Amino acid sequence: MEQTSKPIIKTKRLFVLLTVLAVFIIFWAIALWTCYQTAKAERHVFYVGMMKVASEKIAKTVRGMEMNAKNVFDEVEKHLDSPESVIAALESKTSLNPEVRGYFAAFEPNYYPQMGQWFEPYVHHIDSSAFECRQVGSERHQYHKSPWYVRAKESNDSFWSDPYYYNDGTSISGHYTTYVKPVFDKEGRLACVCGADMTFEWLAKELHRIDVEFRNDSLLNRFFLLDEPDFYTVVINRDGSCIANPDGKSVSLTKEQVGQSLELMKCGSIDLLVSGVPSTVYYSPIDPVDWSVAVVVSNQNAMQPLVRLGFIFLLLTVMGMGLVWLVCRRVMK
Repeated sequence: MEQTSKPIIKTKRLFVLLTVLAVFIIFWAIALWTCYQTAKAERHVFYVGMMKVASEKIAKTVRGMEMNAKNVFDEVEKHLDSPESVIAALESKTSLNPEVRGYFAAFEPNYYPQMGQWFEPYVHHIDSSAFECRQVGSERHQYHKSPWYVRAKESNDSFWSDPYYYNDGTSISGHYTTYVKPVFDKEGRLACVCGADMTFEWLAKELHRIDVEFRNDSLLNRFFLLDEPDFYTVVINRDGSCIANPDGKSVSLTKEQVGQSLELMKCGSIDLLVSGVPSTVYYSPIDPVDWSVAVVVSNQNAMQPLVRLGFIFLLLTVMGMGLVWLVCRRVMK
């Protein structure tokens, strides 16, 4: 009789252990799935918020540049009585913004007959403190046919030009964007198109500051359980090309990937390979300009918190099973 009861006791122990194991597996599976969804949602909310903040920071800087440029253009408008007074007006305001490489006033052909057909004074920095004035208008440089000049003349409104590369073999060669505004005389005629040239050096520095600020964020380091948050911020044009990036990191988006989102200045996100690394790219428009800020987030460590939690759950399961086995052994003797 005693021999018959031993297999039954062992069977009961095994049944209890398997039942508890199944309960543990179901419980931990639900817990891991819940944790994964929560971490995924938290990650999404954080980087969307970061993208919005980065967009606002850049927009604020751009608006400040616009305001400074308009002050220069207003000064030109007040001194249209002679070409000399125009040049003096440009020179008097050159130091308004250190991020502006130069200011110019491209006049309508023969606006000042004594200056000839092409008159475009350009006051630009040659180093951090000094500047010079050059007359850049010529038959070789027929600025009135340039897209920015035609657009300003047709729209009668201010705007930011598309990024471009300017090269004349001098120190002012480089990648630029220009804030452009038409200026009218007292008779309401178009006198000139003024512009403020800005390189993208300031934008790369701004992106670097944003990355450092968010990488040291206490919430990011506290809740993501990551050794090192792996992301960076760039600015992309409406065609998806990268126009500013920190530390040489870049990403480009195609119309096939994002449709017309960039052209229509919409927010969005997309999963894709960036330099061979699975990543998520969040993008959002920058209000005053036709650019978007994009946050590129590596997904290589996205599962790291789940792996750590899974290890903890496995350890607890083993400890729990050991405890159940000891209890069964004592109770079912």
